Amino acid sequence: MDDNKKAAAKLILTRFMAYVFVFFFCALCIFFFYLLFISASKTNFQLQGKFSFLPGSNFITNFKNAIDDTMINIPVGMMNSFIVASISAILTTYFSALTAYATYVYDFKLKKYVTTFIIAVMMIPPQVSAAGFVQLAFKYNLTNKLWMLIVPSIAAPAVYFYMKQYLEATLQIEMVEAARIDGSSEFAIFNRIVLPIMKPAVAVQMIFSFVASWNNFFMPGLLLTKAEKKTVPIMISQLRSADFAKFDLGKMYMLILLAILPVMVVYLFLSKFIIKGVTSGSVKG
Repeated sequence: MDDNKKAAAKLILTRFMAYVFVFFFCALCIFFFYLLFISASKTNFQLQGKFSFLPGSNFITNFKNAIDDTMINIPVGMMNSFIVASISAILTTYFSALTAYATYVYDFKLKKYVTTFIIAVMMIPPQVSAAGFVQLAFKYNLTNKLWMLIVPSIAAPAVYFYMKQYLEATLQIEMVEAARIDGSSEFAIFNRIVLPIMKPAVAVQMIFSFVASWNNFFMPGLLLTKAEKKTVPIMISQLRSADFAKFDLGKMYMLILLAILPVMVVYLFLSKFIIKGVTSGSVKG
């Protein structure tokens, strides 16, 4: 009886500590978002003065100043970023899932070396291949084209590895064989049977891929030179490098707030799949 009480007390204490831990980090995340919001509502003079937790009254003015800035075009930049990030996320997750399905289901020569090779590619920094890629883009006049940022993102070794782990945990080969006996084509099996099973994993990786593409500054900064083609990270960099006499911290924080909003919307829309996707892909069924 005493052992049961001790076990119950230990379980209660463990749960309590877990809730405290989760609450602390949730509050910490919300706190930083709150700091960004109040910073976006203050004037440049207030931001350079004494810090206050109370929001200012310059939110609408900062919004208008950010939207009307002649040096950058925020609506166009956000649209460019959304196009690149959304299409990249869709193509990355789909083709990574398709590749993972192929290497998991099919038996072919050197199959066991394919995954090793793809994972080895993960260790190659993107900066190594960037020089040749940028040189190729300038040589064939392919700069200032958004699809040049989308196509390379399709090859994502990390996404492939996650998808393969998820398939190994959730997909039974017997289901694929039964569908083949019923006369389904290979693409029909993947699109109608396998892909719905992978929906949690796809949603999780779409969030990560969208955020990575949205925040990407390296390649857009090298390939995009026209103002109407630039993405949000480039515009934030331009605003930060403005003349100090014209630098407005309130407008800067407003631009950062606007840049974060689409990411938050995508996260909230797909967040219900995160826990399910992570737990299902991490434990072998």
